[in-house]
Amino acid sequence: MELIDTHSHIQSAGGLDTGERSTREIWAKDPEITAESLLSGAAEHGVSKIICVGCDLTDSKLAIDFAQAHENCWASIGVHPHEAKEYVGKADALEQFAALVSQPKVVAIGECGFDFHYNHSPKEDQAVLLHFQLELAKKHNLPVIFHVREAYEDFWPIFDNYPGIRGVLHSFTDTIDTMHEAVGRGLFIGVNGIATFAKKPEQLAMYSQIPLKNMVLETDAPFLTPTPYRGTINQPKRLGNVADFLSKLRSEDRSELAATTTANARALFGI
Repeated sequence: MELIDTHSHIQSAGGLDTGERSTREIWAKDPEITAESLLSGAAEHGVSKIICVGCDLTDSKLAIDFAQAHENCWASIGVHPHEAKEYVGKADALEQFAALVSQPKVVAIGECGFDFHYNHSPKEDQAVLLHFQLELAKKHNLPVIFHVREAYEDFWPIFDNYPGIRGVLHSFTDTIDTMHEAVGRGLFIGVNGIATFAKKPEQLAMYSQIPLKNMVLETDAPFLTPTPYRGTINQPKRLGNVADFLSKLRSEDRSELAATTTANARALFGI
């Protein structure tokens, strides 16, 4: 049963000295993990396609290079909300970023959005970079991978100013009501290993109620390792554990869940 990992950061694996810092530091904890071991492991576990998601200019370039070098990988270019302050007012960097959109195998913009949990960048800077990336997505008719944490009151008014934008709310953990607001706007909901170790009944109820036609699966590797592998570095091959958990939680046939989420990913990203 084919699965598609719609959100990973495997482009900085294998001891590279480039890419998003915190991500590559996690990969570096296990020198036996290489790009090739990640890809072969994914294939052995039915993960046929992987989207490599950029978090800043350098990381996005790396994602593109990685995707172009590997047949079953594609790239999304993004400036994460944590990094927004590094790009506000930097016309040259933003011009370089925008130019990446024309590279082969770029299938999305993001991850981008708001993160008011950490506020590593001022809210105003996060908003500027979100607008910039939404404009780029609209111009090139690309879907968007959104990172939104504790910020939906600010996010929806901006999103609603860009009619026709399609995309996915990555690593969704918010309420049932917010999920329905997203589905009502035609967005997909990205579910990863967090679901497997969620404890709150209301959160589990939310995962059980996401319409299957609006769901895609992701790992966010190397982060958010699903049970029963907590404490290890996450890899795309663990996507099946997310599918297993959801099929039991939702009392759905696993093959149907796999087929539908894979079809959703194909349709959203054109892969």
